[in-house]
Amino acid sequence: MKEEKIKLLAQVAYMHFVEGKSQSEIGKELGIYRTTISRMVKQARDEGIVEIKINHFDTILYSLERHLKEVYGLKYIKIVANNESDTEEMKDEALTTEAAQFLKSKIEPKNIIGLAWGSTLGKTIAKMDTRKNSQAIFVPIVGGPSHINSHYHVNTLVYELARKFEGTSLFVNATVVQESKELQEGISRSHYFSDLHDYWQRLDVAIVGIGGSLYAKESQWRDLLGPADYEDLKLREAVGDCCCRFFDGEGKVLKGHLYDRTIGMNLDQLKKVPIGIGIARSKKKARGILAMLKKGFINTLVTDEETALEVLKLAKDPFYSKYFNLNND
Repeated sequence: MKEEKIKLLAQVAYMHFVEGKSQSEIGKELGIYRTTISRMVKQARDEGIVEIKINHFDTILYSLERHLKEVYGLKYIKIVANNESDTEEMKDEALTTEAAQFLKSKIEPKNIIGLAWGSTLGKTIAKMDTRKNSQAIFVPIVGGPSHINSHYHVNTLVYELARKFEGTSLFVNATVVQESKELQEGISRSHYFSDLHDYWQRLDVAIVGIGGSLYAKESQWRDLLGPADYEDLKLREAVGDCCCRFFDGEGKVLKGHLYDRTIGMNLDQLKKVPIGIGIARSKKKARGILAMLKKGFINTLVTDEETALEVLKLAKDPFYSKYFNLNND
């Protein structure tokens, strides 16, 4: 390329990127058509005359977000960076802090918000600053845990989120797993439950956790399952649950006696919510997250870097190896 052309491209680039002038303004000043200026700006980047550096932005992590978003058709995704020295507690802290900020941006005035429960959601809500006058309605989308294991009860989380957004809340007065199908049906058909069912059909946002290992010790509700339930889920190769609905590695919902005794929104209903947000991290939950993504049960994911990479590894996605090469460049 001739030196004169290089200098002209450099001048156009300086006027556009440093002086902040529009392409039309540059065209008028230099007597060149705006469409030509547009091509020159692109050429200046392609030829390396312009090198753009963005500070305080992890372009490699962003590439991971973009890849997962495109492959699984997600509406939104947020991946939290990890450091090699991070403990599990530090990773949980980073995830819930980021998730709290993310949720604030997605809850709009007069929305109807459905909420599941668990430690991750509880810690996320605890970190949210007060936001006034949302006039939003907050409702549980699953039944509660047992009386002996009631930490992070769904009603508590619904109430707390409604309080912080100055909205209104409804509560659920039943445990998530009943003793029989008949009891579950009786509760679901009751008058007080009809309002919840109506709101489930009109949710703007659903906020859920994703369960991993079938025998996770920190589970807040699986004490309601009996030995026969565990045996059945094991035989059918359950990899996780969401809204207390179990599924296998391909996202097939495991229907049967346990499913029929469960009080909660089903995953086909969750799939229809305009913004269905899953918040979860850890390698042991990666199979469950991958299954949820395959089936499109959620369209928004908040997780961390190691979990996202484990999802890619399980999916045998070529981007898994490419990502490490990007980090080594």
